[in-house]
Amino acid sequence: MGNAEKCGVLSCQALKKAISKKEILAKGAAIEDAQIQPASMDLRLGAKAYRLISSFLPESSSVMEKLSTPDSYGSDLVMYEMDLTRGGILERGHVYLIPLLEELNLPPNVHGRANPKSTTGRLDVFARVLTDNSARFDDIRQGYKGKLFVEVMPRSFTIKVKTGLSLVQLRLMSGDCTLTDGNLKALNKATGLLYNGDRELTPVDTKISNGLFMSVDLNGDHESGILGYKSKKNSHVVDLSKANHYNILDFWEPLCRNPKGALILEPEEFYILSSKEKIRVPPKYAAEMVAYEAGSGELRTHYAGFFDPGFGFGAKGEVKGTKAVLEVRAHDVPFMIADGQTFCKLFFEKMMDVPHKIYGPKIGSSYQFQGITLSKQFKNSKDGM
Repeated sequence: MGNAEKCGVLSCQALKKAISKKEILAKGAAIEDAQIQPASMDLRLGAKAYRLISSFLPESSSVMEKLSTPDSYGSDLVMYEMDLTRGGILERGHVYLIPLLEELNLPPNVHGRANPKSTTGRLDVFARVLTDNSARFDDIRQGYKGKLFVEVMPRSFTIKVKTGLSLVQLRLMSGDCTLTDGNLKALNKATGLLYNGDRELTPVDTKISNGLFMSVDLNGDHESGILGYKSKKNSHVVDLSKANHYNILDFWEPLCRNPKGALILEPEEFYILSSKEKIRVPPKYAAEMVAYEAGSGELRTHYAGFFDPGFGFGAKGEVKGTKAVLEVRAHDVPFMIADGQTFCKLFFEKMMDVPHKIYGPKIGSSYQFQGITLSKQFKNSKDGM
């Protein structure tokens, strides 16, 4: 990890080495093997949550100093504190700050980036990481030494969380490891990054421009006709510690295909859709899907961004792609989308070395063969409808 000449995303074995050297640590709590993913690490909630008046960035101070400094109205940012050791309720539409169990002591050449986990994004939970003396969310500067915090705002559902649960994940890297368009085109030609069904898309059918573009599928599941889901405004608490527990229809409104192949997104409603193409991430690479703005700002797609090595690929290329699930919110005005419309973009980064484990069922990955898939707290469509 300390080798300044090597560049790339740190693999699971490199992350374990960093933990052994206490470049990643958790005071008072051991870091568990289950937290280590092929190219990222799950970060766990600490024992306390702060209900805030508003979001903030620390800029030139530490996060905890900012919490105790009176704002322009003469009051603190903190409304009250909550003990998470036995579980706590985070109310929809409210902002919380939670210190994480993990801390960093990075070497000078290593920086990082955080993102919500897939389950977090699919629940419409806005979660982003803060560090001391920083003017940006989710960016971990080179050589950062200090605590980590997560700001959480549930947008569709009130949620229950507890100490040790993971809402966000951390990816560490050295140097500039993002593939250029030329390198990405060469990788696509050699490997085949996008599929439509079992058919590999040709380079002519693939759009690469400062990243790899994908489109939205409004045809939906062939048997059920369901193309996605819209969250309901009033529902019960979602306990994030539960899996395959909640009935879908208690929380979600299914959306069915229509002859026009179009869907009108209502302002500030939350939708789960899927990509038309299936994506493959070879083991020597990692990918990140970034929020795609439609130019005028009416649309944001995909809160959760990390795609691990092996996603939709397998160990030896035996998987012919996996659809990407899109978390979508329209802003300001109703916004019509059409089947096959450009909807999201992926950046690819090279790994520092090939991970010893890759994304897939063997390591407990939840979404290798997903279609239009809700978060793991909900029953599958056959049981939960």
